Amino acid sequence: MTGSQNQPREFDAIRGGDVPPSLGAVLGGVEGVKQRLASSDIETRVTALSRALSYGDAGLNLVIKALDDNSAKVRKVAVRLLKDIDNSQVKAALNEYKFWTIFEKYYEIPDNHATTFANRKVIEFDPDIGITETVDTAYALRVVPGEGDYINSVMPSVDKLQLLLQSYFANQVEALVFGFWYTTYFEYHNFCPIIDTLLGASEKLTNLKALFLGDINNAEWGNIHLAYANLSYLLLAYPQLEILKIRTSYYDKSYNQAFGLEFSPIIHTKLKALTIEGCNISSDIVEEIFKLELPNLEYLELWFGTDRCDIYGYMHKFHIAFPKLKYLGLRKYYHIDPGNIAFTIKDSLKIENLIELDLSMGQIQDDGAKALLNCSKLHQLDTLNISYNCLTNEMVEELNKLDIEVIADKQDPYRYWSAYE
Repeated sequence: MTGSQNQPREFDAIRGGDVPPSLGAVLGGVEGVKQRLASSDIETRVTALSRALSYGDAGLNLVIKALDDNSAKVRKVAVRLLKDIDNSQVKAALNEYKFWTIFEKYYEIPDNHATTFANRKVIEFDPDIGITETVDTAYALRVVPGEGDYINSVMPSVDKLQLLLQSYFANQVEALVFGFWYTTYFEYHNFCPIIDTLLGASEKLTNLKALFLGDINNAEWGNIHLAYANLSYLLLAYPQLEILKIRTSYYDKSYNQAFGLEFSPIIHTKLKALTIEGCNISSDIVEEIFKLELPNLEYLELWFGTDRCDIYGYMHKFHIAFPKLKYLGLRKYYHIDPGNIAFTIKDSLKIENLIELDLSMGQIQDDGAKALLNCSKLHQLDTLNISYNCLTNEMVEELNKLDIEVIADKQDPYRYWSAYE
């Protein structure tokens, strides 16, 4: 880039107040853009962004920096300016801004096991081959149950993990995926042996950034209970962990929650994404999540299933508990009035930093969608996902008129809920 790109232009603003223009300093060039971007006035910052790209690499860096602006409007303008630029720095910045865009997205428990996790390719760990690559790779330690008892012929996941830990490259592993750890169908499938082994392996898995417990497919999910323990111990053992995903399944109703799943109040400064999918997140679990101190959490996805969880009472809490939240997914909700969830979002949800709101797999009908259309807060979003609900084609057309991205696939207005039949 030439130096002239940083110089004042003919129509750049003049600073000087009552001082004659000839004596005032020219507020132009990239320095002028910087000063306008520091303004408390949102429209001034938006105008400055629209001019920034005229100043070469220096201006481009300012637009990238604007992705962290405290105004949703400024951030949206920055995204629009950057999205068509073919530049590795820009692509990396946009991927970081909305890092979940290439997460595998499910609208039901999938028929297959995960092929990607945490933006990494999933490779089945083979003890005979060992660890061959670690960058952008998630190693899966899974046992596929079969008919009968194959204890003597199939290696449990816990044993696979022990062999992985013996590798010279164990301290470079970034992501792990666990499915069944044992081949025999029990009344429930207890993850405690895996959790215990992970707790004892923290000094070896020093680069572990992403963990997925419960990678079972739809056929497996319907036949077994996944049992967990207090996951706060895992978070304490892995302070470098950035992504934690848990898949739950049917539960013992006497527990009134996903089987054994719980959290204790702790501080974890690195966690960016927490996903609990499947079914039956009780009010108790949600309250425990709110008590976690996760100052850098940006992505929170909860599947509610059949439990009568009080979503209404939580709407105002999400950004109080997690001030950096960018994505909020409240998905697969039963036994909730189809209009009230939208009305509650309209009245209670604080979305100053929110980029994407995901209400897919729910019960929202046209009356609830009308409440969303009348919600001024909604216009601050980049994306609204309202797929797999109960909207008419006419309402979907109205939603698509919003100045944001609307994802509204597979509606069925004749069905009261679409999360599971």
